[in-house]
Amino acid sequence: MYKGKKVIVVMPAYNAAKTLEKTYKEIPFPLVDEVVLCDDASKDNTKDLAREIGINHVIVHEKNKGYGGNQKSLYNKALELGGDIVIMLHPDYQYTPKLIPAMVNIIGDELYPVVLGSRILGKGALKGGMPLYKYIANRFLTMTQNFLINYKLSEYHTGYRAFSGDVLRGISFNSNSDDFVFDNEMLSQIVYAGFDIAEVTCPTKYFEEASSINFVRSSKYGLGVLRVSASHWLQRMGLAKFSMYQKPN
Repeated sequence: MYKGKKVIVVMPAYNAAKTLEKTYKEIPFPLVDEVVLCDDASKDNTKDLAREIGINHVIVHEKNKGYGGNQKSLYNKALELGGDIVIMLHPDYQYTPKLIPAMVNIIGDELYPVVLGSRILGKGALKGGMPLYKYIANRFLTMTQNFLINYKLSEYHTGYRAFSGDVLRGISFNSNSDDFVFDNEMLSQIVYAGFDIAEVTCPTKYFEEASSINFVRSSKYGLGVLRVSASHWLQRMGLAKFSMYQKPN
């Protein structure tokens, strides 16, 4: 708990057995009340290991639902458990759990309702091993998104995110894609709904066991990001209406 607020860490997992325990052991207990892991039809023993190391809430998808589908299950479960502060932590150890206290503090003290762990702030992305083509694409897409969405972030593509329960209840994330573009749809919804976003510098780690998408998937993701940004601009300018920006029932 943090000042009476329930803190839940959610972990979207796919073939994460090699790094899950290392990531889990660095979670700052007892600040974190609950951990929820969703195994998206892994081909290894991720779900069994999750239970062995003490994760009480393990969701198992019998068929792979995708990165966005995984997050939907996690956020719905976190809200069901009464989460006031919900942090998404990838179990591949690409993002350090040691930043959780800072993210919880920002939301718990009501400074900002959303916190992103930015790999771009501090110029550590390339130093940490981010491929050059991904770095260039990140900078181009972020520049385009800042213009079309009318917000200012150092990057929109980090997977390290923390939300207040009010934010999750205030956007229609269940209507989003089940693929990787889910992350950008969610940020677009958050900005459109008027929630402010903070960023903290996050060390970058790229290594063999860390999850990453290939060039083809990255290209598809980039086109999806541009589509979301254009939709946001059209919605903001009153030129079109998209169901993703409607408030949930």
